[in-house]
Amino acid sequence: MERIYNFSAGPAVLPREVLEQARDELVNWQGCGMSVMEMSHRGKEFMGIAAQAEADLRELMGIPANYKVLFLQGGASTQFAMVPMNLLRGKKSADYLNTGEWSKKAIKEAKRYGAVNVVASSEDKNFSYAPTQDQWQLDKNAAYVHYTPNETIGGVEIFWTPETGEVPLVADMSSTILSRPMDISKFGLIYAGAQKNIGPAGLTIVIVREDLIGEILPGTPTMFDYKIHADNDSMYNTPPTYGIYMAGLVFKWLKAMGGLKAMEQHNVAKAGTLYDYLDTTSFYHCPTARDNRSRMNVPFTLKDAALDEEFLKGAKARGLVQLKGHRSVGGMRASIYNAMPIEGVQLLVDYMKAFEKQHG
Repeated sequence: MERIYNFSAGPAVLPREVLEQARDELVNWQGCGMSVMEMSHRGKEFMGIAAQAEADLRELMGIPANYKVLFLQGGASTQFAMVPMNLLRGKKSADYLNTGEWSKKAIKEAKRYGAVNVVASSEDKNFSYAPTQDQWQLDKNAAYVHYTPNETIGGVEIFWTPETGEVPLVADMSSTILSRPMDISKFGLIYAGAQKNIGPAGLTIVIVREDLIGEILPGTPTMFDYKIHADNDSMYNTPPTYGIYMAGLVFKWLKAMGGLKAMEQHNVAKAGTLYDYLDTTSFYHCPTARDNRSRMNVPFTLKDAALDEEFLKGAKARGLVQLKGHRSVGGMRASIYNAMPIEGVQLLVDYMKAFEKQHG
């Protein structure tokens, strides 16, 4: 069967070139006689793979020298706990912006370790927008300010970087990392699960300013201490070795594509193709506020929800899969991360037009 167009929110589509290189190197990596999956994480071969992956990520994102890059496990959900454990640093509370289901999960977990001040929320309109910063009620004594630049379920993206003064800014970038350039120096900490724009599930990347590590909450497990991982170059225990290798291939693919500025142009074109069509029809509806329309996740509904299953069945027959919306909101969702080619988005729009003509 030929490759399909996978619109899954994660684990998500990977670049074909990356998959083909991984296939070719699967059994015998660069003539060493074994697979990356079989390598010792402390052997020279894998240490070189990990070092190159970090160097390429630093180059792509412009990560300053005073930031540590950690290759961890546990997904972004583990970071919901690790962030307050490491960043409260003697303070009693932290600020959180609530723009969707992933923000809510982060808030709920942070409350286990300290007080949470919700600076603003878009729950009043079913998380269909993001409050502008003039609506935020920041606490100057907060340990940090946490937000989610892109909410995958609601398709809400924040394209500006919040100003938080001396209070460190923390971002869950799981679904927006590497999709566009960002000034890393404006953040105290960034974390991201890999399975959307980085690589296969199982790897989590943390980018943290050095001065923010080393003062953990009493009772914090060793494996939840950023300093332990930083001091051991992410090798305190066996890291997700194959995930790091795959991420490294994706980083090289991004560099070959022209870097993050070129990738942003690619993503703008893809998202524009889909949103432009949605704006011309009443048969489909996008619930997200125009200023916050995600370039990564595009939710939409059909005028008649009774047609949902038929729509999905017809899409699958055309090789367009994983379009069903999240169970909490229903409808459809097209996730169009970095590796989704614009041809896939155009085929989706063509199908949507044909389905509307048949049922509209």
